[in-house]
Amino acid sequence: MLNYSAKKNIRSVIALALTLVCSVSSLTPALAKSEADVEPPLDDSLAKLGDQYIDYLFKSSPSMATSAGVHTYDSDVSDFSQTAIKTDIEDRKAFLEKLNKISYSKLSPNAQIDWNLMCGNLNQSLLDNEKMKLWQKDPDLYSSSAIRSVFSIVQRDFAPLDVRLKSVIAREEKLPVMLAQGKQNLDPEQVPEIYNDIALEQLPGMIDFFSTSLPQVFSKIKDEALLKQFSTTNEKAIAALKDYQMFVKEKLKGKSKGSFVIGKENFSRKILCEELIEEPLDEVLDKGMTELRKLQADFKEAAKKVNPDVDPVVAFESISSDHPTGDKLLEATRGVLEEIRKFCVDKPICKVPSEERAQVDETPAFNRALSFASMDTPGPFEKNAREAFYYVTLPEKDWDAKRTEEHLRSFSYCDLINTSVHEAYPGHYTQFLWVNTVPSTVRKVFGCSSNDEGWAHYCEQMMLDEGFHADDPKLRLVQIHDALLRVCRYIVGIRMHTKGMSMDEGIKFFIDEGYVEKANAERETKRGTSDPTYLVYTYGKLQILALRKEVQEKDPGKYSISEFHNHFLKEGFPPVSLVRAKMLKLPVKKYF
Repeated sequence: MLNYSAKKNIRSVIALALTLVCSVSSLTPALAKSEADVEPPLDDSLAKLGDQYIDYLFKSSPSMATSAGVHTYDSDVSDFSQTAIKTDIEDRKAFLEKLNKISYSKLSPNAQIDWNLMCGNLNQSLLDNEKMKLWQKDPDLYSSSAIRSVFSIVQRDFAPLDVRLKSVIAREEKLPVMLAQGKQNLDPEQVPEIYNDIALEQLPGMIDFFSTSLPQVFSKIKDEALLKQFSTTNEKAIAALKDYQMFVKEKLKGKSKGSFVIGKENFSRKILCEELIEEPLDEVLDKGMTELRKLQADFKEAAKKVNPDVDPVVAFESISSDHPTGDKLLEATRGVLEEIRKFCVDKPICKVPSEERAQVDETPAFNRALSFASMDTPGPFEKNAREAFYYVTLPEKDWDAKRTEEHLRSFSYCDLINTSVHEAYPGHYTQFLWVNTVPSTVRKVFGCSSNDEGWAHYCEQMMLDEGFHADDPKLRLVQIHDALLRVCRYIVGIRMHTKGMSMDEGIKFFIDEGYVEKANAERETKRGTSDPTYLVYTYGKLQILALRKEVQEKDPGKYSISEFHNHFLKEGFPPVSLVRAKMLKLPVKKYF
C-alpha cells in the first residue's frame, strides 16, 4: 500500500502521486509523439503550462521536489504562513484559468488525459486549502512536514554526505519558523480531537529521529566546523519539535472542538477531483456493500478448505498465529520477494522493466503510528540514488506481549506473501518502474490512488487466480481477509464522513464485518478520520477487473493477461476511467 501517505501524499500517499512529483520540461519522453501521427498544436501549449505548474509545485513544496529527484530546492522548506497560503490559492486559480482557456476538443487523446489530471489536481488543492482549510485543522500536517523535509535529504545517497548535511542544516534552520506557523494557523474550534491524538502519537518518533538517528547518519563526517553547525541547528529543531508537542498537549488537546467529518458535498467533490468518480455516493456505497457480502461468502468457502470443522474466523486465526518473531520479520520479508518476481516474469504476468530491487527496511519511527507496510520509491528523475525502500513496521520494544502478538498476526507467512505482491511484484514497485516510460511529463507527476492502490490490491487476487501458490488454501484465505479489510475501509470512510457513523461504530464494523483484530480495527478507523477516501483500494480493484473483462470480450482471440497488464501499466497511474478510454479507443471525457 501507499502508506499513511495517502493522507500526506501520503499524502503518499501516500502516496505514489506525491512521491512521483517531478519536473523540468526537457524530460518529456519521445514516446508522447510516437502515439499520435500528428500532434495538435495545442498539445504543446498544454505541455508548456504543465511544466510551469510542475515548477511551481517544486518551489512551494521543496521536500516534494527532493523526493522526486530534483534537488534545486534542497535548502528550502514549505512556507505555511497565512500570506503564503492565500497567495498559493490565488496562484492555483490563475493556473486553472489558463488551463480552461485551452480548447479541450482540439487536444489529442493523450493531452486530454493530461488536461484532466492537471485540472483535477488544481481543484483538489483548492478544495483542501480554500474550502476545507485543512491547514487550520491538522496538527500532524506541520510536524510531518518538518520530519519529511529532513528525512528526504538523508534517505538516499543522491549526493556526498557533506553536501547533504549542508542541506539538512539549511532546512533545520527554517523548521522553527515552520512549526511556529503551524501554531499560529491551527484553530481549536476547527481541530478534531482525534487529529491531536494522531499528532501526539507520531511526535515522539519524530523527536527521536532528530535526537538519535540523524546524528548517526552523519557520524562519519570529519569536518568539525560543519558538525558543530549541525549540532546547533539540530538542537534548535529538537527544541522546536518539543515546543510544538507541548503546544498540541496544552493548547489543543482537550480544548479542540472540530469535527473530522468532511460531509457529503466535500466527499463527493474530493473523489471527483482525485479519482474522477462521478457516481452518487449512495451508489458508490452500494457497490462496497455488494463486494463486502461477496467477500464474506468467499471467506467462508475458503475457510472450509483450510479446516471445515471450525468457525471460519477460527480457521483464519490458525493461519495468522503462524508468523515470524519481530526480530526475524525483515529477513522473512526479503525471503519471499525473489520467488514472487520470478513467477511474474516466467508466467508471464507482466513485464518487470528493470533488474533493480527494492530494499526491505524498518518503517521510520515517525511513520509507524499509521502504517504496517509501505513502498517508498525514488522520484523517476532521480539520477544518483535509485534505491526503493519496502518498509515494514516492527513491534515497538515497549509493547506488552499481547499487543506485540496482535501486531505480528498481520505478518503471518501467508500475509507476507500477499503484502509483498501488493507492495513489490507486480504491485507498487513494478508500477513505479513503468512510470518511467509513460507518455508525458504530466503523467509522471499526476495520477490517483484508485489506480495506484487499486492496481496493487487487484494484483493480490489476480496472482492467485493465475496459479501462484495454487495448492495453498491458506494463502487464498489470507488474500480474501485482506480484501475484507480494504472493503471495510471503503464503507467506514463513506459512513463516518457522510452518514454519521461514529469512531466506535467504525471500530466495531471492522471487527464484526471484516474479522479484524481490535488493535488493527482501532488503527484503521483512526486512519479513516483523516484519510476519508481510503475506498480507493477496493474501488480501483473493481474498476480494473471490469476493464479487463471489457478488453477480453472485445477481442478474445488477441487477449492475453500479460498484454492487458503491460498496456494498463504503460499509461502511468491516472484514473482508471482515463486508462479505459485509451485501451478501448474511446473518446476521453472532459470531467471539469
